[in-house]
Amino acid sequence: MYDEFFSKAYELLNEGIPFATATVVRAEKPTSGKPGDKAIITPAGVMHGWIGGSCAQPTVIQEALKALAEREPRLIRLSTDPKAEARAGLIDLPMTCFSGGTLEIYIEPQFPLPRLVVIGNLPVAQALVQLGKAMNYNVIAVDPDNEGLGLAEADEIVTDLAAMVDKITGLSYVVVASHGHYDELALEYALRSKAAYVALVASRTRAEAVIDYLKDQGLRPEALALLKYPAGLDIHARRGDEIALSIMAEIVQQRRTAEPLAIEALLADIDVATVPTEAIDPVCGMTVEIAGAQHTTVYNGQTYYFCCAGCRTTFEADPESYLTQAPPAGAAIDPVCGMTVDIANAKYMSAFEDELVYFCGAGCKAAFDKEPHQYRQSETVPTS
Repeated sequence: MYDEFFSKAYELLNEGIPFATATVVRAEKPTSGKPGDKAIITPAGVMHGWIGGSCAQPTVIQEALKALAEREPRLIRLSTDPKAEARAGLIDLPMTCFSGGTLEIYIEPQFPLPRLVVIGNLPVAQALVQLGKAMNYNVIAVDPDNEGLGLAEADEIVTDLAAMVDKITGLSYVVVASHGHYDELALEYALRSKAAYVALVASRTRAEAVIDYLKDQGLRPEALALLKYPAGLDIHARRGDEIALSIMAEIVQQRRTAEPLAIEALLADIDVATVPTEAIDPVCGMTVEIAGAQHTTVYNGQTYYFCCAGCRTTFEADPESYLTQAPPAGAAIDPVCGMTVDIANAKYMSAFEDELVYFCGAGCKAAFDKEPHQYRQSETVPTS
């Protein structure tokens, strides 16, 4: 489990995606989570790891997303009596089921290093790479002409302008300092990305000519409005290193004054979903309410929910076969009333002689469960 936790954290940081960590720091029986259990929650509301079963997971995911949005850690306590024994600094929340026990979980947002993408290889670009590293940015140097010669301090060298798009995240600051070599093309890519800042090192006259070209290429006015030119704060810079300093000062100013908005945009770009309240039983395809689910199991750090103990046992015997197969589909005949049932949306089913039998309603299921041998087994009708 810990290998998965750290490898997932490394993967997300490498991709420039924020996440939250959740660590169980205290537990009172009966709980499935134990002190030291930990998980990672992504902005999409996906949990990797283990902090307890279905009684804890939905609430921890919700609180992790709040921690990401507010950029503040939090200590939560989950119990069946959240109003008892209030403690300063502790957020008391109810368990989503009532089996008893208490969990205290520390949730902390984690953000990757801001990324500086420098395009070009002339003195301003070289100085930007050096300053970016000194200021603890993740520096990507984009240099199609010289393949990174003189930019050895960069964390990564990219030699294809098109490839730089995959490196730009919502926490990226892009500076085009190619001095006319490929300003227009580089800006086309940068302004179509989700970068937090895009700047062009050029005179105002040159920049306006570049913008006219970009308009002809179909860039929208709102995208062009994001371009900062000339790049940097006005500190009367003359030399390349002074210009680089003015640009880094402007990036710091933008980062510190506009960060809350930038983070909200980043989370929107990653498609922050509402916390799921339902799951699909991987064995029978039935929809299961996560809150209060009685039958769950954890496989490879992921929690799966089941409609009954039989489906859980079947899954645990061979999980991979159910994770790789397509979900049940088609139509079945209710053996009690003869009605056609859509398998994908069926809410009532029973396992009988190693097969799933589908019903139109609770009454037919109850009748079948009472005397199953009295009824014919359902026959699945494949969809066309």
